[in-house]
Amino acid sequence: MACNRLFGGRLTRALALTAMVWLGLAPDAVQAQLLPFADALAADDTGLGRFPAEAAARVVGLPDDWAQTRPQRNTPLWYRLRFDAAGASAQRGLLGLYIERACANVEVQLNGQPLHAAGSMSDPIALDCERPLLVPLPAALLQDRGNAIDLRLAGYALQQVASRQRAGGIAAPLIGPYAQLHARHARDTLLAVALPLAASAWLLLTGGQAFVMACWRRRDSHLRYFGLLAIGWALVTARLWWHAVPLANFASELLLASVPALVALTAVQFLLHYAGRRSRPIEVALVAQCVAVPASLLLAGPLRVNMTASSWYALLVVQVLAAMAFYLWSIRRARRRDFWAMALLLGVAAAMTGLELAAQYQGLPALWRHVPHTGMPLAFIAMGLHLVQQYGRALQSAEDGRQALEIRVREASADMERSYAQMAELRVEQVTQQERKRIAADLHDDLGAKLLTIVHTSESERISSLAREALEEMRLSVRGLTGKPVKLIDALGDWRAEVIGRLSQTGVEGEWSAPSEELPQTLSARAYVQTTRILREAVNNIIKHSGASRCSIRCRLDSGDFSLAIQDNGKGIPLELDGRLDRGHGMASMKHRAKQLHGQCLVESGPGYGTVIRLTIPLERHTSRP
Repeated sequence: MACNRLFGGRLTRALALTAMVWLGLAPDAVQAQLLPFADALAADDTGLGRFPAEAAARVVGLPDDWAQTRPQRNTPLWYRLRFDAAGASAQRGLLGLYIERACANVEVQLNGQPLHAAGSMSDPIALDCERPLLVPLPAALLQDRGNAIDLRLAGYALQQVASRQRAGGIAAPLIGPYAQLHARHARDTLLAVALPLAASAWLLLTGGQAFVMACWRRRDSHLRYFGLLAIGWALVTARLWWHAVPLANFASELLLASVPALVALTAVQFLLHYAGRRSRPIEVALVAQCVAVPASLLLAGPLRVNMTASSWYALLVVQVLAAMAFYLWSIRRARRRDFWAMALLLGVAAAMTGLELAAQYQGLPALWRHVPHTGMPLAFIAMGLHLVQQYGRALQSAEDGRQALEIRVREASADMERSYAQMAELRVEQVTQQERKRIAADLHDDLGAKLLTIVHTSESERISSLAREALEEMRLSVRGLTGKPVKLIDALGDWRAEVIGRLSQTGVEGEWSAPSEELPQTLSARAYVQTTRILREAVNNIIKHSGASRCSIRCRLDSGDFSLAIQDNGKGIPLELDGRLDRGHGMASMKHRAKQLHGQCLVESGPGYGTVIRLTIPLERHTSRP
């Protein structure tokens, strides 16, 4: 049995060496060659600075994933790669060694000479799992045949890390022209490090912006949780560039494993608050979970980190997926427009989570392994932009509502001011009306009675006539003070009786012309009084100054105006008053009264041609329908 194992081991090693020679670089090779096998040897003595060639090594296939080949061992490991470089010194370009992924601290030696070293071979080990490694191979150290590249790797066993991707391991190295490998190194660095770094930095800014907006509008609590979610995920992806942590492995893994619980809390709370649902028990459970995760890791110890963290990761993923489903179910009808956008973004986030899990357990190609590192931040960024757009629309709607409310407040204030002014005017009018009625009553009861006594008891005809005129004037004033409207047809009758009576008493022939039909209009008390006084002043002038024997009064309605024309055949206004009609015969008072009624009083006269007085007042200002 031992002979068979020895023979089988030698045969496997011989086949591996033959394959490596066949894949070795010929002098005219221009393509990078993959090295799929290596001699592996545990480096238990970390102080040994070279590959122990005298020890028995085993041939391993590359890539070598420690999570599968040595899940419980974390001692450093040597790898020896053999290749030929016949004519390498004659080649124009430099050769290089390219390792796409080495989740460990790597030291590189070429034919016993050190080329690359970084960090410590013991805890804490600076893991830079996603950053590819490119090492130039000096032509002076190369041999035509039998070159050996020794790699010493120090990493962690699967049971000591929270994520399977952080377990030790190495990809199959490439040896080829340095310029060609440098181009690939730049491409892979862009995909594995630069793009995720840029997306995470952008996500960090987006999260900060959302958190600040939530501080401005406290009722938008979902923005606060989204901001914390974005910041938390940016910290999760910080492992891509934050590799030199000055902490022991257990402490750093404890921190890294605790962050996803906080991310799950913010994700679940964001989705619940965004759906308009809040649950106090869920909030308490999520907070308790954030405490339970690091507590369980501490209780499990450094040798059970992966088992404990993986169990929590599965539970956290289920929680977030359940919150996604509940959110989409809650808004599927209420916010249909928002439903499809969020469904797409949440679907992308779920797909990125699936790719992340598949990369850990199924060994996906490098390109697919890098997609979640960039795709997840971009999905969160798109979600943040969607929320910012909604926030802007809400602000615009609030601003429009505020402006509409301000307009309504101004209109209501103006209405209140108008109402108050109207009430004040009405109150003043009521008080004035009451005072007018009181004065009218006093005039009628006191002065009227006394004037009437003088009219009937005076022996002097002149005194009796003056008392009668004063009584008529008082009655007219009382009517004006009481404010009772007068029907136009009644006013015309009063005016006709007074004017014709006065003219006939003085021997002047009077002619009255007025509409004979029933007139529905009414005159205000003020219009009635002022028109009566204008008419009396005109008749007084005719009787006292004109020397006329005939007088005609024509009344008519024309387009809403009431016009009154008084014409006599007297001697007219003297020449010395020509051009100064407002200064004689009471003309100024008549025109002033007409102006108060928003009308006009025109006087036409010439010596020997009589006088015409034309009064026009807008009837609609002083009438009302009964």
